[in-house]
This record gives sequence, C-alpha cells and structure tokens, in this order.
Amino acid sequence: MRVPTNLFEPLKLPCDAILKNRIAKSAMSDSLGDGTGYPTQEQMRLYQRWAEGGVAVSIIGEVQGTGAYAEKPGNLVLNKGSVLERFRALARQGGQNDTLLWLQLGHAGALAYAPTSVPKGPSALDLPGLGCAGLSLAEIAQLPSEFARTALLAQQAGFGGVQIHAAHGFLLSQFLSPLFNRRSDAYGGSIANRMRVLLETIEAVRAAVGSKFPIAVKLNSSDQLEGGLSEEDALKVVAALDQTSIDLIDISGGTYFPGARSASDSAGGGPYFLDFAKRCRAVTSKPLMLTGGFKTRLQADDAVISGAVDVVGLARALVLEPSLPDLWKSNRKPEPKFPRFADAPEGGITAWYTMRLTRIGADAETERVEDLLQAAEEYEARDKARTEIWLRHFGDAVTR
Repeated sequence: MRVPTNLFEPLKLPCDAILKNRIAKSAMSDSLGDGTGYPTQEQMRLYQRWAEGGVAVSIIGEVQGTGAYAEKPGNLVLNKGSVLERFRALARQGGQNDTLLWLQLGHAGALAYAPTSVPKGPSALDLPGLGCAGLSLAEIAQLPSEFARTALLAQQAGFGGVQIHAAHGFLLSQFLSPLFNRRSDAYGGSIANRMRVLLETIEAVRAAVGSKFPIAVKLNSSDQLEGGLSEEDALKVVAALDQTSIDLIDISGGTYFPGARSASDSAGGGPYFLDFAKRCRAVTSKPLMLTGGFKTRLQADDAVISGAVDVVGLARALVLEPSLPDLWKSNRKPEPKFPRFADAPEGGITAWYTMRLTRIGADAETERVEDLLQAAEEYEARDKARTEIWLRHFGDAVTR
C-alpha cells in the first residue's frame, strides 16, 4: 500500500540521487543547438529559466552521439571530438537551484532528418513517406557502446543524469515496434528479442557511469499505430526494465511516423497515458514518470497523490509558463492558459511551441499568441539554415 505523496515532496531514486519535487521538464526537441552540435547562449538561458522556475529535473531532448542520425539540425552532438567546456557551461546554467539537468541520449534511426542523414533503422523499409536502409548486425553491436560513450561524457561535463530514448518512433523505439523491426535474427521477432538492444544499451551505460549516476528510460505505452508496439508488449518491456539498474521509467506514447497523429495535438483534457501507468505498477517497483497531457495543478496532484506515478513530466505547460512549479507551490497559478489553434497545418503547433522556446531563451516571450503560419515559416527557415551548417560540419558522418 503506497502512502499518498505530495507533489512537492522529494523523491529518492534507486541510485540515491534526490529529486527536490515531483515535477520534471520532459524532453523536447528545442532545436536550439548551433548547427555544429554545440549549445547556444539561448539554449543555456532556456534551461536556466526552467531551473529558476523550480523544476526538479530538466531533460534536454535528442542529444546525439554522432552527426549521422540526428532528429533535427538543431540537436546537440556529444562525442569524443566535442569540446566539453562548451557543454559544461550548459550543465552549470541548467543545473542551478538544485535542478538535475539530464541529457536524453538519442538516435533517430529510420526517422533521421533526411536533409542531413542517410536514415537507417532496424530493417530496410519502403513505406509511404518513409524509406530507410537496415542496420547490419555489426552496426547494432556498436550501439550500446555509442550510447555509453555519450553518457560518460555527459557525466564528465557535469550533467545530473541521462535518459535513454526508447519512445516516439526513434531508433530504440523502432527496435521495439514490429512495424519498424522486421528482423528474423536475435534482434527481431518476439518482444524478448526486440527489446534486446535496449537492455544491452542500459547495461553498457551503467557500466560506463557507475552506480550513482541517474539513468532513466523513456518508453512508449504504445506506438498508437496499426502494427506498432502494443500495450501488452510495452508492459513486458516494463517488467524487463524492472530487473535492470535504471532509476526511472518515463512513460509516453505515439510516434513521429509521417502522418501519424500526435497525442499532444489532441483536444484531450487530461494525462494521455495514465491508465497504462497504473498497469505498470503491477510489474515494476521502479519510480514512474508520466509525460503527456498534464495541463492543471489538480491533474498533477491527483496523479502523484493517487500513487499512479511518482513524477509528472511537463512540456508545453512549461513553455507557456517556465516558472510554473514555483507558481503552483505558492498557489499563485493553478494552470497555464493553453492557446487554441483552428485549422493548424501538420507540424504547425509543434513549430509554434518550438519558436516560443527560442523567445524564452532570449527573455523575449510575450503574452501575445503569435501567428501559427509565421511560426512555422520561422521554424522551417531556421532548419534550412542550420542544415547547411550541419552538412559543412558533419559531412563525413552524414555520407558514410
């Protein structure tokens, strides 16, 4: 029987690291890298703003170990060629106010950004809107050590932990999904085989960083696609994760498969994957985080007090109000005001929120709801400019 827990009580992770409260800034693709894999001043200020606002942990989305399979040309890239001091500056600013700043270890695989990549996934695919080559067994064998090297560098640069990204249709999520993974060897077929590379990656990362460094995993409850990862298979993955050394399971759902509907663009009024999180309690004792759909203090309170989850992951709510945790704690703002968009083009809402991140990083956000089409145009123009920079900087990695 779990004792009811307040949203602002600390949480001790299995590795002994302590979250000062139960509110996390979920990983987002902020697209604020400089095009050569390094953080910008705006990105540093953005994470400083969230730290000042009271989050317990803040997760930087899609940090790559190579320039070959990035999700966007604004991603960070951390590898042996990186100048660590440029990452230490980000770790210092985003880790203020007792905030744990974690890097999300990413590899976009089949969904790698085509203008800067030659996408490769678990299997070769030729689907409407998506084509990719398949990874060889030798390439798969290298993946755990690649993730581990980036995790070790994150630790050396002063970050507070890492999150292994196995959700939203990116590479490790692709291995879990029978829609992407059509292999017939030890990495395909049954869910036990499809989760193999994820478990190997966790083992390699833990060996690299030691027992006291936080490791989280972000996992889909389902892909929300016909033929994708099902909830029943996702529960089997959660049960397997329970036997590993990880410190937190971050539950989300959905995928960036071309044309797939985004859960975050829905009109739903509450957390999207709460029922699945409740099912996870039966198969794991690991701390659970839930990302997606939290819009009010009451929703966050209920999820934690009920014992369904230990941590609530906020993304768009913290884009609208970076100081929301402190405002909630002082009972000054029960909920942020979410804008309503009519007839939004595909990707338009994501572009709007991403461009608002840029304004927060420049301390230039306003209460005005800016034009959706204008935000989309700015977003696309910036991607185009950074694509050119990326190709000049990572050319050899991109064409290999």
